[in-house]
Amino acid sequence: MAQSSATSAPIHYRPALAWFAALGAVWVFLLVTLGAFTTTIGAGMAFPDWPLSNGSINPRGWLANVAMFAEHSHRLSGMVMGAITLVLAVWLWRSESRRWLHRLGWVALLIVIIQGLIGGKRVLLDSLAVPGFEMTLGQMLRIPHGILAQVFVCSLIAIATGLSRGWLEHRLPVAPSVRRAGIVCLGLLLAQLVIAASMRHNFAGLAIPTFPYSTPGGDVLPAHWDYRVTLNFLHRAMAVVLTGTLTWFAITLWRDRGASLAMRNGASVMLGLLLMQLMLGAHVIWQQRQPEVTTGHVVCGAMLLAATFWLTLLAHRDRIEADKPNS
Repeated sequence: MAQSSATSAPIHYRPALAWFAALGAVWVFLLVTLGAFTTTIGAGMAFPDWPLSNGSINPRGWLANVAMFAEHSHRLSGMVMGAITLVLAVWLWRSESRRWLHRLGWVALLIVIIQGLIGGKRVLLDSLAVPGFEMTLGQMLRIPHGILAQVFVCSLIAIATGLSRGWLEHRLPVAPSVRRAGIVCLGLLLAQLVIAASMRHNFAGLAIPTFPYSTPGGDVLPAHWDYRVTLNFLHRAMAVVLTGTLTWFAITLWRDRGASLAMRNGASVMLGLLLMQLMLGAHVIWQQRQPEVTTGHVVCGAMLLAATFWLTLLAHRDRIEADKPNS
């Protein structure tokens, strides 16, 4: 049993609920991986119908065809994710005393429902042209689908963290500078997420085909500009900004006396993921968007966002728990 730092009402550690939430936080990365691979190989329309695939939950030949396997596996994992989130939301509502976890459980459920609907409409509206745009309406829906997936990852990370024994048993009185650094980094990562999703789904990943320079002659700026080149260049520029700000966040954590060993180690993991992300991004260009490398870049980006969000969440732990439990 543990107590909130801001109230005398007891908050019980529930191992079954905590482990189930952790399962959801792990499963979501499988879902993200399958979604990223499906998009990378262009298999989003492997089946023209939805919610079934070729009219079946077990379509013929899906295990032998890579495109069909990617899309159908993504759909099946999404169904499992929806079931996990539903059970988690109800379980939190029935057994958890903290209001913020109640709300977060319902928010996560709402997101997974919206994600399912967007994914379905992406298929059903694939042929609907939008005047003045190259992409159809269905293709446009890939962008919010990709962005919302990362927000969903963060919601599950928050629930699993809030239910963990470490969260309940330890106060984390870090300095305001740590909290500010985390918020700044999260804001920049979300901006990068929007840029990356727009670039990816506008087929702009190779709009600048050289790296680290923008031209074969070694120029920093591209030789010509259009909206795809602009998206690609913004993605690169934001990566430079994030390298600086995430390093600043890590150093702030390492120097803070209130930061726990887990937070200090987490800062090291965050920088390791940043380095891996930069390397994968370079290889996406050098290897001309090889599916495995491009998928790894997307998944590593999700892990980097999750690690940064987790650290920021821990930095705000005492403020979050100031919310009084339900009576």
